[in-house]
Amino acid sequence: MTNIEKYNEAFISSFGINEDALCGLEYQGIAQWDSVGHMQLIAALEEAFDIMFDTDDIIDLNSYERGKEILKKYEVEI
Repeated sequence: MTNIEKYNEAFISSFGINEDALCGLEYQGIAQWDSVGHMQLIAALEEAFDIMFDTDDIIDLNSYERGKEILKKYEVEI
């Protein structure tokens, strides 16, 4: 599985959405991406990429696109 597939799967499985809903997705843009959903997403991403996010990055991950940028700090290329 490629990194983009892992990344997308984390969002899809955490929020129960289709892949076509990912582009432009933002925190609280859907009911599932609330504070609890956010932590589920963080856990899924950490597991998928075997990383541990810093607290600031957890807070800063507020959109599908921003998550890709943050992962670069952890040497994960999407």
